[in-house]
Amino acid sequence: MNPPAAADDTRGSISRRGSRHALPGLPATAAAARETIGALLQHAGISLDSVTAADALLVTSELATNAIRHGGGITAFHGDIADDALHLTIGDTSPRAPAPRTGSPDHPGGYGWPLIQRLTEHINITVHPGGKTISTTLRLT
Repeated sequence: MNPPAAADDTRGSISRRGSRHALPGLPATAAAARETIGALLQHAGISLDSVTAADALLVTSELATNAIRHGGGITAFHGDIADDALHLTIGDTSPRAPAPRTGSPDHPGGYGWPLIQRLTEHINITVHPGGKTISTTLRLT
């Protein structure tokens, strides 16, 4: 039997300054994802009252919400802080890349993906047979 692919290694885990901690499961909601990343930020000494934390939690919330709403749910979740940046990866079951859209009174929304693009330094979308993984880097300094 082959070992799991590298992408499978992110399922249900979060890194905190190089050490891995198993989560009880993948976050099922955007609030749970924010809570996990908020704890990571606090562990790194970043105040949750800061603009930096607000940006990081907004990116987390938008990626998690998009995975839940448009991607069939969160299938991978990984976050770590290295080189003064938050590295966040969230996977879902949809192979479709996010696309900006214009909201309307009947279908509000469409602001999340442009916010993610604006707040992050780097975005990588990897499509694989089980869906896609979006990895972002957000500068914390």
